[in-house]
Amino acid sequence: MTTVSIVIPAKNEAPSLGRLLPRIKKVMPEAEIIVVNDGSTDETEKVLSQFDVRVITHDESRGNGAAIKSGAREASGDVIVFMDGDGQHDPKLIPQLLERIDEGKDMVVGARNRKGQANIGRGIANAFYNWFASKVTGFRIQDLTSGFRAARTDKFREFLHLLPNGFSYPTTSTMAFLRSGFKVSYTPIEVNQREGKSHIKPVRDGIRFLIIIFKIATLYSPLKVFVPISFSFFLLGVVRYAYTYYTIGAFTNMSALLMVTAVQIFLIGLVSEQITSLIYKDKISD
Repeated sequence: MTTVSIVIPAKNEAPSLGRLLPRIKKVMPEAEIIVVNDGSTDETEKVLSQFDVRVITHDESRGNGAAIKSGAREASGDVIVFMDGDGQHDPKLIPQLLERIDEGKDMVVGARNRKGQANIGRGIANAFYNWFASKVTGFRIQDLTSGFRAARTDKFREFLHLLPNGFSYPTTSTMAFLRSGFKVSYTPIEVNQREGKSHIKPVRDGIRFLIIIFKIATLYSPLKVFVPISFSFFLLGVVRYAYTYYTIGAFTNMSALLMVTAVQIFLIGLVSEQITSLIYKDKISD
């Protein structure tokens, strides 16, 4: 019989946890529930003491990803279900994820529709991530950043060293599973309006989202991104050289700079590809 651990990272989510935990207990009475209190300053600790759940406490906030890692290390189940503590994810959908795991999948992700996005900006950003990641990996990725997912515990733990302490653990874990040849599946879900205040800040997280794009490339296949960029710079160098040769009969420094930059970008991509291959070598050969 497959055992299940449910890991919930929580920071100042006292009101929503008080309503969420009884619902989880009702749907998954046999599951191990682990709540990681990530430096909360509200009544989260007091609320958790009222329920029969395992509590991991971070004395200070370390980040959503750090909470996920703490919970995954302590989970005793064969499968871990990750969900947010802000009330967005409906516990009734957990069996839907587990059903796909039982069918042989290694990770199952709850894919949100457009209504499930926090706002228009986030929706556009996530749509771009999904498109870009699909192009890089060759797989149809329906929701790269969804935090509601289930994964086989032993396989998820293989990538704990890759997961960041911040919010982009969903991106990293998805790309790592795909790069290693593990089976990733998606199931459509609807999400509720989050309770409480979002921890996302537009400027800081706008930069973070850009970093996610580069992380997608470097975690999966760097050359797929670096080669087109390198080729573009080299082509610009050739065009610049043709223009200056035709107009003034000279090979200019700008042409040389563009071509040298193209070579450097290609070499960076080549080194990144080798590093990526080494990271996943043992996983792919298993």
